[in-house]
Amino acid sequence: MRTLYGIATVVALALTSPTAIAAPGIALDWSDLPEPSVQVYEDPYRDLSPEQFDDVLFVVRMRSRLQQDVGTAVERHEWQKLLTETEDALVDSGVNVDWLLDQRQVVTERRKTAATAGNQKFDGQTVTLAGFAIPAPADADGRPVVYLVPERGMCSHMPPPPPNQMIRVRLNGDWTPSYFHEPVRLTGTLTIDPTDQSMMVVDGLMPMRATFQLDADNAETLENRGDRLEWTQSVADRLRAAGNRKTGGVKTSE
Repeated sequence: MRTLYGIATVVALALTSPTAIAAPGIALDWSDLPEPSVQVYEDPYRDLSPEQFDDVLFVVRMRSRLQQDVGTAVERHEWQKLLTETEDALVDSGVNVDWLLDQRQVVTERRKTAATAGNQKFDGQTVTLAGFAIPAPADADGRPVVYLVPERGMCSHMPPPPPNQMIRVRLNGDWTPSYFHEPVRLTGTLTIDPTDQSMMVVDGLMPMRATFQLDADNAETLENRGDRLEWTQSVADRLRAAGNRKTGGVKTSE
């Protein structure tokens, strides 16, 4: 009885050991990554209609032209007339052009913060996230690196995402992508550790600015079906599973 109790205790300790079974990470969506407290902010430019935005740009260009010593007297008179008409139209629609232009730097900083700030809630947490992997130069210690982005084509045929929608990933070496934008689900420790690196991708040199880094412990190959990322087994796993079904789980050597 004492022997059985001892064996049971050892088994129980092994099963509860942190190294026995890797705990799954917090399942994240890309929308979880930005810091939520800075995503809602006043942006008067966002409230402009397309026509009003075009008129504001016209005012900026026309004011700049009139400040330069260019054009004939007739042309400058016509430019001033068009400028005044556009400014009056904006005022009639409730747009204060001078105040709006004074807000440019403020709005720029708000947009930058919203695009770069990472969600502190997940800093240092073990997480799981699916995306598209872009191969990158290895770290100085030889560890393979990829960038994970939310959409296929980003940083190649499409512009890069905001920094808080890009993750620099250090892989453990068990898996590396076979091609650009290979879909994969990664699990590992996520940290807020901004990086800025330029590297060659499909369309040339591209700045890769990432708010997050992920030390990946596990990678699951995925495939893209109808814009949905889905898990897919490797060919070897499929063959092994098929063989197990035929033999009832007994290896052929047994």
